[in-house]
Amino acid sequence: MEVYGRMASGNGSSVTEFVLLGLTQQLELQLPLFFLFLGIYVVSMLGNLGLIVLIYLNPHLHTPMYYFLFNLSFIDLCYSSVITPRMLMGFVNQNIISYAECMAQLFFFCFFVIDECYILTSMAYDRYVAICKPLLYKVIMSHQVCLMMTVGVYAMGFLGAMAHTGCMLRLMFCDSNVIDHYLCEIPPLLQLSCTSTSINEMVVFIVVGVNITVASLTIFISYVLILSNICSIQSTRGKFKAFSTCGSHIIAIFLFYGASAFMYLKPSTISVDQDKISSIFYTFLGPMMNPFIYSLKNKDVHIALRKTLEKRVLY
Repeated sequence: MEVYGRMASGNGSSVTEFVLLGLTQQLELQLPLFFLFLGIYVVSMLGNLGLIVLIYLNPHLHTPMYYFLFNLSFIDLCYSSVITPRMLMGFVNQNIISYAECMAQLFFFCFFVIDECYILTSMAYDRYVAICKPLLYKVIMSHQVCLMMTVGVYAMGFLGAMAHTGCMLRLMFCDSNVIDHYLCEIPPLLQLSCTSTSINEMVVFIVVGVNITVASLTIFISYVLILSNICSIQSTRGKFKAFSTCGSHIIAIFLFYGASAFMYLKPSTISVDQDKISSIFYTFLGPMMNPFIYSLKNKDVHIALRKTLEKRVLY
């Protein structure tokens, strides 16, 4: 592969452009994969945008649960748009990305990944309060509390993204500019650096470790308390109703955290191709599946959709 975009910089050289190799180099797979991921992107956009509009237009969905779901859909919407358009370009043409664009993509990728991590954590806490402290739910999960939690979610995303991107900006890339991935991700970029990456690796370990540990512990404790409360419910119907409110959230958590933990805390023996496949689960399938996970068996969403459609027909 030819190396592009070098320019002199002091005693060494620094790349000004990167080449993203994409998901695969097999030519016969490029067109089918283009339409596959274009379809995933369209479904993800329509699903998340539809859920955002539905929650916004229906006052009875203006509750803490749907407030966090609104933010989750917004994050997934932005998340997909940071990654997919650039990836689709790689299926039809050589995907050359400037250094500045690459760093910007890295920043927003990290920002929305961490946001999703903490918004799912906030939703777990919301379910804990709803099931374990129903009489105090409106007091504990007030508008001010929800707003503060959301600000905290985006603040953690910003701090984490700044830490990763700031450390990446200090590195020199002078031997190769070919990224064996479909986006500017941390691991493949570190492999290209011709300077020491020990600080970056430490920052990745600390930031990812803290985020996953804090979020996982919060979710774990919330669900231990939820399960304990559900077990104390006498009626089978009551147990089922309480647990059904958590089912969608549990599926979303396993889909996101499982793939994320494997991606960043994996053993070094994992191949690049396995790395790419694992990243697909949280970069594409998560944002596409979340609107369906949270709406397919949700009566509130069904009612809101029916009312919205009826209003549009009447007008």
